[in-house]
Amino acid sequence: MHLKNHKGLILLLFLLVIPLKIDSNYLYSTLVVIAIYSIVVQGLGILMGYAGQVSFGHAAFFGLGGYTAAILTTRFNWPTLIALLAAAILPGILAAIIGRQTLKLRELYLALATLGFGILVHIIFNEGGELTGGPSGMSGIPNLTIGTISFDNDQKFYLLVWFMLLLILIGIYNLVHSRTGRALCSIRESEYAAENAGVDCARLKLQAFTFSALLAGLAGGLYAFYVSFISPSPFSFHTSVQFVLMVVIGGLGTFWGPLLGAVVVVSLNELLREIVPLLIPGAGGEYQIIIYGIILVGLMIFQPKGLSSIGRYFRLPLKKELKPEG
Repeated sequence: MHLKNHKGLILLLFLLVIPLKIDSNYLYSTLVVIAIYSIVVQGLGILMGYAGQVSFGHAAFFGLGGYTAAILTTRFNWPTLIALLAAAILPGILAAIIGRQTLKLRELYLALATLGFGILVHIIFNEGGELTGGPSGMSGIPNLTIGTISFDNDQKFYLLVWFMLLLILIGIYNLVHSRTGRALCSIRESEYAAENAGVDCARLKLQAFTFSALLAGLAGGLYAFYVSFISPSPFSFHTSVQFVLMVVIGGLGTFWGPLLGAVVVVSLNELLREIVPLLIPGAGGEYQIIIYGIILVGLMIFQPKGLSSIGRYFRLPLKKELKPEG
């Protein structure tokens, strides 16, 4: 690609250097969570925004990646890097197996099928006994180690996950601007027309589903190594809905949309957690959820095409100013 096509990625890389000047574990922790969630929703963005398939089960793939990394390192003493690779591969294989049948369903039926899968996996996490630790979860997950580098603090992990996200963004940029990306867009617009044009819709949808599950599993493995503890609660249906919201709020079928959505949703959660008790003394978590919901609904009403479309408000006046007179 030409350098001009990388302006956004270069700007992102520049912005990522700024937090290194700030010694705040809270800031690093928030940015790590944003990056991990962004990895999940980048894959989900390909599935929803380009292939036109809705999934409410990606928290299950996220959890499978986390539990795979945790079990392999704590129960079987696998090297952490190998366990992280397994955390990505296992959900990808499972998605390839179940996707052959579920992706034959359309619209609401596909969403319900993935919802059922997510609930089933969450039950397995809860009822897994000694293997998964049950509702109490698993602790003692070792630090991720690559070569001689141990990612044992927030700053190191911040650099790792954002570097991985940057590589994923570059790969996705090339994907969506390739022939495969255009074929996926044709499926989103009209699957029947795409099939008549010679596109192998079933194969491409399965590949998109598998790719999104692989990224979710990778993010789950990173999450497990970061928090050093894993339990079923972060992988519930609520998390799947959050992932879908991130994609929709950021903008379906856009390159930067999933990242913007992850930044807004995670930051909004953290901001309300700090502000609501100050505005409403003694307020419980229900007030945070209500305000959070109102803001998200407002965003979807007033910005239905997603936050990534805001740029057009800044480009249009500039074009008018540069338009030659007479």
